[in-house]
Formats: sequence, structure tokens, C-alpha cells
Amino acid sequence: MTLRVNAIKSLVIFFWIFWAVAGAEPAFQEGTHYQKFPAPIPVTAAEDKVEVVELFWYGCPHCYSLEPVIDEWLTGKPDNVEFVRIPAVFGRNWEIHARTFYAAEALGVEGKIHQPLMDAIHAQKRPLDTEQQLAEFFAEQGVDKDAFLKALRSFDVETRLQRSQQLVRRYRITGVPAVVINGAFWTNASMAGSHEKIFEVVDYLVAQESKTSG
Repeated sequence: MTLRVNAIKSLVIFFWIFWAVAGAEPAFQEGTHYQKFPAPIPVTAAEDKVEVVELFWYGCPHCYSLEPVIDEWLTGKPDNVEFVRIPAVFGRNWEIHARTFYAAEALGVEGKIHQPLMDAIHAQKRPLDTEQQLAEFFAEQGVDKDAFLKALRSFDVETRLQRSQQLVRRYRITGVPAVVINGAFWTNASMAGSHEKIFEVVDYLVAQESKTSG
């Protein structure tokens, strides 16, 4: 009799836990921690990948503060995640920095330039918002000044810039930093709660999108 009672109790506890877990609220809520786009926005990643896009501006202090968080996240991100940076142009002096990003990318030195440029602007408080100032900075990093200036106004960079800003307009996001997950969702520190929590939300949404793409 005792064994039967214990078995029934165990069964009741099992089903209570099952329904409690099944009925639990998701860790993050749409409309609170992230937003869903009204319609999916095309991505450049392959079908079996999940694209994560950071919208940023070199002159943005919050973007600078987010960099260490991104770097840490990148070291442990899932293999199926493709990370992309897009420089947004929301202000008069933002375009030169967006061109600079794509010029560095076109020259194959984006990885060499990105963090030092952030540090120079924010930690060293250097004025780097003209072509000549930026050309001098690139030269300090071992990049030919004339090659940078040529790339800055090249057709290649112009094309990359125009395509990226068309995409930004489709996102209808008006501030940085912001992170877009697979053209389906986006979040920022205000919604997530902090810079660190942005990537907790990102990981949650990447898992959801991985199930869909998988």
C-alpha cells in the first residue's frame, strides 16, 4: 500500500513539474526585451546560418562600451551564427565613418583598424572626422594613406554604403547600438536591460531561429 501511495505521489509531482515547465513564461518577451519586424527582412547568410547584425557608429560611446561584450560573445558564439557589422548613417558626420569602415573592409584591414579607431576616438579623444585626419590615422596603423583615400571614394565603397543604408532604412531602427537577429528580430540595451543582456536576448533568439532554419 505504501509503495502504491509513494508511486502516486511521485507521479503527481512529475506531472506538476512537467506542466509548470511547459507553462512557464519564456525567458524573454517580444515587445519587452526585443521587437519582431512586421515582415522578414532578407539576410546575406546561407540558409543553414543565423545572421546577427550589429548597427553601430564609430562616434557612439555606447557602441564603444558594447565592444568588449561583443568580443566576448564572439569567442563562444554558435558555429551556425554569422556576425556582421553595419555602420549606420543617422547624422551629418556619420557618413565619413561609414565610408571608413567599408574602405578598411575593401582594403582587407577592417580587423586591424576597427578597435584602434574606436580607442582613438573614445579613449584618446582624437578628432577623427575628416578624410585627412582619418588618412593620417590609417597611415599610423601601417595602411598607405593614398590607398585609403582612393578606397574611401571608390565605386566599391559607394556600392557597399548604399546597399547597407537601404537595409538600415528597411529595419526602421533609429538609434545605435542595435542588434538584428536573422532579419526577424531586433534588440538594444534599453529593451534588453543592459549591454550584457543584449547578447542573452540574442542567444535566446538565435536558438529560436536555429530551430526554424534547422
